[in-house]
Amino acid sequence: MTGGRGMLVVVAHPDDEALATGGLLARAADEGSAGAVVTATWAAGTSRVEELAEALAVLGAGEPRLLGFADARVPESAPARPRLVDAPLDDAVRRLVAHIRDVRPEVVVTHDAYGGLTGHPDHRHTHRVAVLAAQAAGLDQMYPDVGEPWQPEAVWFATHPRSALPMLAEVVGSRRSVHTMPDTAVTHVVDVRPWLRVKLAAIAAHRSEVGRGALPGVVVGLDDATQQRLLGTEWYVEQRLAPVTVP
Repeated sequence: MTGGRGMLVVVAHPDDEALATGGLLARAADEGSAGAVVTATWAAGTSRVEELAEALAVLGAGEPRLLGFADARVPESAPARPRLVDAPLDDAVRRLVAHIRDVRPEVVVTHDAYGGLTGHPDHRHTHRVAVLAAQAAGLDQMYPDVGEPWQPEAVWFATHPRSALPMLAEVVGSRRSVHTMPDTAVTHVVDVRPWLRVKLAAIAAHRSEVGRGALPGVVVGLDDATQQRLLGTEWYVEQRLAPVTVP
């Protein structure tokens, strides 16, 4: 073990932390293992970041950490800032490396390479940034101005196995862009049912998304049995990182 503290979850938007990793974060907090969340888009002072702060408080995951870029589809999410997908890659990686070195996590958790079920461009780009930053954070000659080197042990990708498609279709419908991983690629199947009430409360904290009928609104409106089936398990693909000698 590197001696790190818990996990750093890196997601694209406010609400992704609750929908994709809420059970994992709630379990970590319950077990006394520190978790933190970096959100790539939306800026401080916006309503969705206020909701994010409430969701993180529910999950026991500290205060919001923001890269400060704009959502690809909502330019007012970060006024006068570039969209995440347009920002210089080196700038985004540097910002995230600073958070990794500050938190010093054992594991970085982020979206899979597809960007989750829908393949949202912000999710896909957050995946790329997180993978590069997790590797760069341990290298002493990469971004020496943003903290002492720290090498996480692994990156976990939040995903869905192909066998779950019939169940997921109940919520996402017959959309063309539903991306899943082969079941054999999944390395961690996490039963989060003991923390499902906490996960659902964190999802519900994103009131603007609930109110407009986005995915948080859909899932909080489901009956208990369906919520258990759809949200009671989280799946991850682990990628181990080559150890780096840190001076």
